[in-house]
Amino acid sequence: MKLIIQIPCYNEAETLEVALNDLPKHIDGIDEIEYLIINDGSKDNTVEVARNWGVHHVVSFKQNRGLAKGFIAGLDGCLRCGADIIVNTDADNQYKGEDIEKLVRPIINGEADIVIGARPIDETEHFSYIKKKLQHLGSWTVRKASKTDIPDAPSGFRAYSKEAAMKMNVVNDYTYTLETIVQAGRERIPMTSVPIGTNAELRPSRLFNSIWGYVKKSMLTIIRAYVMYRPLKAFTIISLPFLAIGIGIGIRFLSFMARGTSSGHVQSLILGCTLIIIGFLIFVIGILADTIAANRKILQDVQFHVKSLEYGRESDKKTDET
Repeated sequence: MKLIIQIPCYNEAETLEVALNDLPKHIDGIDEIEYLIINDGSKDNTVEVARNWGVHHVVSFKQNRGLAKGFIAGLDGCLRCGADIIVNTDADNQYKGEDIEKLVRPIINGEADIVIGARPIDETEHFSYIKKKLQHLGSWTVRKASKTDIPDAPSGFRAYSKEAAMKMNVVNDYTYTLETIVQAGRERIPMTSVPIGTNAELRPSRLFNSIWGYVKKSMLTIIRAYVMYRPLKAFTIISLPFLAIGIGIGIRFLSFMARGTSSGHVQSLILGCTLIIIGFLIFVIGILADTIAANRKILQDVQFHVKSLEYGRESDKKTDET
């Protein structure tokens, strides 16, 4: 069984070697451990540091494309290199390398296909009070949207089985952490979490410029993912206020008409009809979106089978070369 540890990198020359030195060289149940970095358009000598250290594989972008694109490219690179398990960690050494064994153990034992490291958020000193509360709020929102019990949704320290990695799709350009949990929860991919530790901060986070910017982007990502995987329910919820208010106004007009005093309330009738029409149109959009979602599921199944054939051939090539 081969484990490949991938590390997304953007100008990480100063911290990358520290993170690499902390990674495990042997794990019981794993026959082979390799390392891969995703060079997301770095302007410094990140790739040189990685190669000098002995990293086996490098996936490079000519320009910075963001964490989400880098994550998916890394999964693809790991699968092409014959990975049975893929672990994603950070180049700033935020996560402890020794905890990788905790991440992969449920996959090795056949208990889960995705394992996410749960950080001790309340005990993390370099997290501000506001950030801690927002982390908890974000994780709670993702749990509700995905119907899972993952306690630390924004954690990037996670492990994927080969099968789970082939099913992953990320459409937003911001981050993979939230969307992939919603996807996995809605697709019923076996998923769990394990408690992990964190190291001292080596540099500030580059994922967001401000707390409120992070909140805004995270909420948009969660909403978009939920609408993508549960479109009919989402659009039905949106349509209900329009329909309820419109019907309420219509009933009010009928009561005036029954008393013979409806002549001065024609404007409210027009407003009520308009709201009912808007609500109905939103509901129809939900039906169309649900049909598109059904087609997306079919395409995902086709993609999974294509990847199974493609990466199976890649593994056979590696075996033949050996």
